Amino acid sequence: MRVSATVCSKGGVGKTTVTANLGGLLADAGFRVLLIDLDSQPTFSSYYELSHPAPGGVYELLATELIDLDRIISRTSLTNLDIIVSNDHRNQLQQLLLNAPNGRFRLIGLLDRFADRYDAILIDTQGARSILLEMAVLAANHIVSPIVPELLTAREFVRGTQGMLNELRELAKYTRFAVPPALILLNKMTDRLTDAREIADSIRCMFAEENDTGIRVLETPLVNLSAYRTAALKSQPVHRIEPRKPSGRKAPACADQLKAVASALYPEWADAIAVVDMTQGGGQPGTGKRQGVTHVH
Repeated sequence: MRVSATVCSKGGVGKTTVTANLGGLLADAGFRVLLIDLDSQPTFSSYYELSHPAPGGVYELLATELIDLDRIISRTSLTNLDIIVSNDHRNQLQQLLLNAPNGRFRLIGLLDRFADRYDAILIDTQGARSILLEMAVLAANHIVSPIVPELLTAREFVRGTQGMLNELRELAKYTRFAVPPALILLNKMTDRLTDAREIADSIRCMFAEENDTGIRVLETPLVNLSAYRTAALKSQPVHRIEPRKPSGRKAPACADQLKAVASALYPEWADAIAVVDMTQGGGQPGTGKRQGVTHVH
């Protein structure tokens, strides 16, 4: 089982969109996927229509000794795609975890109970530093950090997200846990703005492969295209909305961009991801052999 956390200490960078679309793509590739919404503003929980809403959600997962997973796992309208919705309406989990001796590490042990059900768990987090954010980082096998190529966003990543990772690495020295590698995803790219290209190039240079920060930049960016908004309105993953590149456009199809990102994040599943083929007319997803990966810390 692979656990991914989408993390950035700044809001508005596209964490929810990225996580929802990666989850939908993996599900159409034949993998069993669980989404977890750790944001107290539950936009992520509303991205996909629910075919079977569960009575509970994230609050019961983290705050109770719940044994029956069916009480907290909702089924979406997509085959293979489930979600634990955000239902901490009073924002109580923050204080609960701060007071708990295992607060930052609570999710690690809890996720083990899902290993028989799912191949991948994708966690969406809030756009501000919190103990919930740190808990998601420590529970993950890898971190995806979307960055919009703007000066203020880039500065905030260095100050906020990278600063948090550095502090967690110091904390991890005294535990048996480790901070996973972080992968920057350049999001909402546009070739029309020189400043955006220059900032993206600066970010790539700052986190070159040989650096020792534990952070690197994914090669494929996601271009700012209207298909993502259309997909969200239709509660569909974007690869179903734009499986082919429109004639005359320079940027690759959204499906091809997302497949490249997903293959970089899950290289062992690249073959199954590559054959996913959904058309607007209603094609069938490619199905790959599920290759579970044990979650080891």
